[in-house]
Amino acid sequence: MGWYTPTSPAPDLAGTLVCGWSARTQGEHLLVPDACMDILWIQDVGIRVCGPETTAWSFTLPPGTESVGVRFRPGAGSHLLRTSAAEVRNIRVGLGDVLGSTWERTLTDRLDNASGHAERIALFENAVRAWRSRGPEADPLIGTVRRALARQSWNVGALADAASVTERQLQRRCNDAFGYGPATLRGILRLQRFMALAQSGTRTGLAALAATAGYSDQAHLSRECRRISSLTPSELLASEAPDWHGNESVVDVGNVQAVGPRTGEESAA
Repeated sequence: MGWYTPTSPAPDLAGTLVCGWSARTQGEHLLVPDACMDILWIQDVGIRVCGPETTAWSFTLPPGTESVGVRFRPGAGSHLLRTSAAEVRNIRVGLGDVLGSTWERTLTDRLDNASGHAERIALFENAVRAWRSRGPEADPLIGTVRRALARQSWNVGALADAASVTERQLQRRCNDAFGYGPATLRGILRLQRFMALAQSGTRTGLAALAATAGYSDQAHLSRECRRISSLTPSELLASEAPDWHGNESVVDVGNVQAVGPRTGEESAA
């Protein structure tokens, strides 16, 4: 890959960002959906907003190309960028396409002239603070859904009932914030949970990891892993994907371990 270095966000941004990161790429790379949106600067290209993905996709950049970015927690980026996540699902767009040319021109100039990766990440974090301070406030339902599905695989109807909304309302609000509905989000976060548990080392063997992550069995894990990442579970764990977030995670492994294998609210769907 060249190199890729994730860093923890500033403490005041921990609820908004999963991580910052810097990279120098070479060759082809496969990106696996994690329910996050990224905003990044690419050398000689500019700033791009990467929408939430539903399936894995690969990219290639010229050898030695440098890039720096920040990764939003699931559902945390769309309202700050003033766009429905569904409008940028599975695509990459310029910052000007969502926030206008003034933001894109000013931030690009600062990033192009920054002294290094740390300064560029700090510039992105300052931009996130500015976007957050101007409002509007995030939909409170989105944090509830993210925390619930990061912990366990709720049935969509039960999740709507627990949130005191209809399934149609839940679908619409999730679509705007995450880029897709709760069922798709559930599958993507369940796969992230599987990787986080494997990284933690508290479970060994695919069958035990599958059960703790909320799959009905190892075959269910294999099907979902292939569908979302295009890889087998073993191939996924050996790939770059488990290390993308550094010391951070889009799921809370401690809470997952406390829940343990399947509960009454979980669904094999």
